[in-house]
Amino acid sequence: MAVPKKKTSKAKRNQRHAVWKRKAALEAEKALSLGKSVLTGRSRGFVYPMKDDEDDDEE
Repeated sequence: MAVPKKKTSKAKRNQRHAVWKRKAALEAEKALSLGKSVLTGRSRGFVYPMKDDEDDDEE
């Protein structure tokens, strides 16, 4: 027979939420850092296509 689960405490819920928010903040910081390095041209570990002159595309 099915038994109801115990209620999770507010402290445990808040702890999980804080961990999730911290992970999200770190990933956002990494993404911003990568974006800045790509824009300044200082990125070394990120490969992206360079935009050539439009004359090359027509040929």
